[in-house]
Amino acid sequence: MNIKLHTPKSLASGSGMSSRKQFLLSLLATTISIILTFGTAAIIDHRKKEKEKHEIVMMVMYDMHKSLKAIENVDSLLRQSMQLQVQVAQDTTQFDALKNKIQFMVPNFEYTETVERIFSTTIETISTVGNVLFTENVADFYLNRRYYKTEVCDSLLARISRDYPYATLRGLLDFDFFFEAALSSQFLLNMQQRFAQCMQMMDVTDEDIEAYTKAREQMEKSQSEKHTAGGSALEEVSQLQRTLNEAKEALGW
Repeated sequence: MNIKLHTPKSLASGSGMSSRKQFLLSLLATTISIILTFGTAAIIDHRKKEKEKHEIVMMVMYDMHKSLKAIENVDSLLRQSMQLQVQVAQDTTQFDALKNKIQFMVPNFEYTETVERIFSTTIETISTVGNVLFTENVADFYLNRRYYKTEVCDSLLARISRDYPYATLRGLLDFDFFFEAALSSQFLLNMQQRFAQCMQMMDVTDEDIEAYTKAREQMEKSQSEKHTAGGSALEEVSQLQRTLNEAKEALGW
C-alpha cells in the first residue's frame, strides 16, 4: 500500500520564511563585512594621515623654535652692546677693558632652509597639514626670518667691517646700534606672535616642543657619534697606509 505524505502549508510557508531569513542574514553579514573592511581601511588611512600631519607640524615648529632662540640671542647681544656703550660713555677709562668684550658680541644669525623648502614647495605637505592659516603664518615667519638676517645681521656686520668702531673711543661711542636693535625687536615680536598662533592652531604645547627638541638632539648626537666613529676608522686606515708606504720605502721600493 502506498502512503503519500503531504507537507503542511504552514511548514511549507515556514520553510520559505527560513530561506528568506537566511538570505537576509547572509546579506547583512556581507554588508557588515564590507563596512568593517572599508571602515577599518578608512580608520587606518585617517590615522596614517594624522601621524604624517603631526610629524610635518612638529618638524616645522621645531625649525621655527630653533630660529626664534637664535634670534632672541642676537636681540639680546644688540641690547648688551648698547648697554656697554653707555657704560663706556659714563666712564671712558673702561674703554680698553670693554672694547674687546663688545667686539666679540657681534651678532650673527645662520640657519638652514631645508625645512622651509620642504614645507613651501611640496604641495602634498601643505595638503597633509590642511590648515590654510597655519600655512600662511609659517610662510610669514620664514619671510621675516630671511629679512632679519639681511636687514639686521648682515647689515650690521657690513657696517662694522667698514667702520671698525672698536679701534677708538670716539668710534665706539659714535657707532649706531639703534637702527638694527629697534628693527630686531619688531621682527622678533612679529615672529613670536606667529609662532604662538601656530602652536594654538595645531594644538601644540610647550611640552610637545620640548619633547621633540630632546628627541632631535638625541638623534643628532647619535649621528655625530657615528660620524666620529667613521672618522676614527678613516684615520686608522690612513695610518695603516702611511705605515705600509714607509715600510715599502725602507725596502727601496
